[in-house]
Amino acid sequence: MPIPIVDEATVEELDLPGRKLRWVISQENTGAQYCTMAVIHVGPGQRVRPAHSHPNGEEVIYILSGHGRVLVDGEVELVRTGCAVLFPKGKIHMLENLSDIEMKVACFFSPPASLANYQFFEDIDFPI
Repeated sequence: MPIPIVDEATVEELDLPGRKLRWVISQENTGAQYCTMAVIHVGPGQRVRPAHSHPNGEEVIYILSGHGRVLVDGEVELVRTGCAVLFPKGKIHMLENLSDIEMKVACFFSPPASLANYQFFEDIDFPI
């Protein structure tokens, strides 16, 4: 079996509220059984919407470019290029790009995630 290498540019891009998302590592394209990985691009001033959680697992994000802030379970913290953030199982979270460049973020999920197993919270937002 060949080594499962995926070029991000070859993966379908989903245009979602506040970001563009590509599922770079999934069971469908690599056979991965225990994790998934996505890359998101968040435009300047954009927020990943709606706030959401992962009831069945954890997410780790790694900021590849840009800076902004995260909301995790009601707490807000600043993030920048080089920061990694753990979104614990079931904790509601959001990300906002405060920079004037596109924010690029690698998102790692275990167990495997998809939009079908996100839980969305339309009424939660960053505090003013």
